[in-house]
Amino acid sequence: MKRILLLLTLLAVVGGAVGAAPNVLFLVVDDLRPKLNCYGESNMVTPNIDNLAARSVLFDNAYVQQALCSPSRTSFLTGRRPDSTRTFDLETYFRKVAGNFTTLPQHFKDNGYLTWSVGKIYHPGEKASGFDDNAYSWSFPAYHAPTMEYRNANVCRNSDGTLHNNAQCPVDVKQMPGQSLPDIQIADTALQFLRNRSQDKHPFFLGVGFHKPHLPFKFPQDYLKLYPLSKVHLAPNPYTPPWTPPVALTPWTGLRAFDDIRSLNLTPPFQPIPNDYQLLLRQSYSAAVSYTDYQVGRVLHALDQYGLTNNTIVSFLGDHGWQLGEHNEWCKQTNYDIATRIPMLIHIPGVTSPRAAAAGVVAFPLFDALSGTKTVRNQVPHPCVSELCRQEPGPQATTTDALVEAVDLYATLSELVGLEVPPLCPHDPFNVTFCTEGTSLVPVIRHVITRSRTEGGGSDDDVPARGGMTSSRVAEKVAAAWKPAVFSQYPRPSDQIQSNSPNPLLADIRVMGYTMKTAQHRYTEWVAFDPSTFLSNFSHVHALELYVHSDDFDENVNVAYQPVFKDLVQSLSRQLRAGWRGALPKPLL
Repeated sequence: MKRILLLLTLLAVVGGAVGAAPNVLFLVVDDLRPKLNCYGESNMVTPNIDNLAARSVLFDNAYVQQALCSPSRTSFLTGRRPDSTRTFDLETYFRKVAGNFTTLPQHFKDNGYLTWSVGKIYHPGEKASGFDDNAYSWSFPAYHAPTMEYRNANVCRNSDGTLHNNAQCPVDVKQMPGQSLPDIQIADTALQFLRNRSQDKHPFFLGVGFHKPHLPFKFPQDYLKLYPLSKVHLAPNPYTPPWTPPVALTPWTGLRAFDDIRSLNLTPPFQPIPNDYQLLLRQSYSAAVSYTDYQVGRVLHALDQYGLTNNTIVSFLGDHGWQLGEHNEWCKQTNYDIATRIPMLIHIPGVTSPRAAAAGVVAFPLFDALSGTKTVRNQVPHPCVSELCRQEPGPQATTTDALVEAVDLYATLSELVGLEVPPLCPHDPFNVTFCTEGTSLVPVIRHVITRSRTEGGGSDDDVPARGGMTSSRVAEKVAAAWKPAVFSQYPRPSDQIQSNSPNPLLADIRVMGYTMKTAQHRYTEWVAFDPSTFLSNFSHVHALELYVHSDDFDENVNVAYQPVFKDLVQSLSRQLRAGWRGALPKPLL
């Protein structure tokens, strides 16, 4: 009982559990859907992310606000939703069209933190983010890997020996320009920063953004060995959902731009990719994820190496999901669950896991799936016990099924380190520089951790275990008491499929699809949009979608127009139109 009371005291002031001025390691992975071992994908080899998950709270129902890089990142970096950032494409910079908002890293910088972006945190480029928002968000100019210059170079070798710019692109790293790849250089640079910080006690906010598994699937070719083609399967639902309005779909033009896809001579918009090439793409996506897992592991391991583990909060997320043939769709750029749902983890030393020094625990060994070894601090690598260097049997993540959103991270990380938590934005947020349209997840973290230990009987010195939650009873209590719905959106130039349907520029947007995920449903309304005023017109509904997850978890049949669901559609429509303000969470008891 004494230990439980001590835990409750720690959780009452979560930031205090990691010491004064805790650091933040902010990890973002491009195009990463929850295709990870820790999310139940048992065929995936992701030991380093799984190990982080075992020392974190894992959010099983986390969603982004738009399934496209720049709008999604702008949203979680400003703590505001796309209608408030007015960022719906890859060209718009929020400070020019919406307001001079205080960003998440800027908030830390303004409060004495060293802040730095390594890799892809903002969507890069002057138009998309004003040179990574350097003047406001970062203490030093953002770092981008020199080898990004060759991201679309003809370095992918076909069977005849010719070189092309292919979507499916396993490579020999030693033969690449600069004899490296961007994510390797990003990890190298992050390690150098952490090594320097071990000698400088100044608190830091380090954003590290990895590019893979973003297209092209360019990765060290040895990672294909982890996924024999004989064990790779097609998507279970590789067909366009019945009764789906064309506005909901995309012709995946981004994938078609690559040489290998062009050579298939597919008839747009929806001629399927041949099955054998679908398998190669799915294999390469998995291999690219495992390659990124190792780079993530290198950065996490550096926390142990340089004595930073006990005072560093780690957040990890994908910027949106990715479709691998489900619904005959590829890439992101839809409102389907598989495009909007992301992996999201938050690790708090001393709260979600024991303090490494106090418990004699090595928090972040480096797992190398290719060599089958594990490195602990500066020791010589030694063989892993388990097959393919997966995480050895042991505790699993403490999981919550609560509906949460990437826009919640701003308030969450602020509260965890003891900074001022931005207030809720007013209805007219454009002249308010410091506010949020998300909600701090600290109450969820506190609730899940305490419930998992009191109801599961776990020791305070144990990493919280999924089994200790038993898992669904506690998770369901949190889910039922938190947000009743989460919200995403996607723009279209027209009701019909066009070449720019996936990525319309702001001036071309005429339809906005607002989608709402509840515990049992996904409901979407496609409505008229005026790009000159940034306003949507809900009196002009172009199309509806409704998927009933109890019978159709994969969202394969749109039932919005079936008479039996008329009353449900009306009820969900009212809830959708009330928006995120109508779905603010209740206090957790």
